[in-house]
Amino acid sequence: MVEYSNIFVNEGMSYSSYRNLINELLLAKKTTGEDDTEAMLHYTKMNVQRMNRVDKTVQLNATILEALSGLKNKYRFLVISEGWCGDAAQIVPIFDKIASAYPDKISLRFVLRDKNLPLIDAHLTNGGRAIPVLLILDEEGKVLCKWGPRPQILQSLLAEWKKESTDMMLIAERLHGWYAKDKTQTTQEELNTLIQQVLINGNS
Repeated sequence: MVEYSNIFVNEGMSYSSYRNLINELLLAKKTTGEDDTEAMLHYTKMNVQRMNRVDKTVQLNATILEALSGLKNKYRFLVISEGWCGDAAQIVPIFDKIASAYPDKISLRFVLRDKNLPLIDAHLTNGGRAIPVLLILDEEGKVLCKWGPRPQILQSLLAEWKKESTDMMLIAERLHGWYAKDKTQTTQEELNTLIQQVLINGNS
């Protein structure tokens, strides 16, 4: 059985600690996880640039800020991620913006997927260990809802692209092109829906 509170408190990293870990590993020519090949190091370097860009440019829209203002209780946002994951690079800065907007209501922590396999295996996507995954917990550690690994429309597009081509570089180019054009808006819309669900189910 997964002990969410224990993982959150004892293994969870702050966003800054997560970012610092990725940077420190890169200096040692390593990345999170077991695969330190040149390709994975390249992906990780690109992802650091992506996270930096999203950190600087993302602004939470009025709808999600309004939903967050309605939270009465305290919540824990537990994020399963890895430094080499392209989707995570485009998305996890948004989680930080949300938590930073209401630090009295939301605590945010990150854990690495490959060091927490029982955790990710309890939250598979179509049978796979896709990340990032956001779990919203109450103060007792109960999972209220899950989101991830990417917006639904992009999940559908990705399935189509994989039918059309086996060139993963081309698929990655399309993926990040979509994120660049969308400017986090679809992700924010889905997270707003998630927070509305928390307001209904977990705000009593």
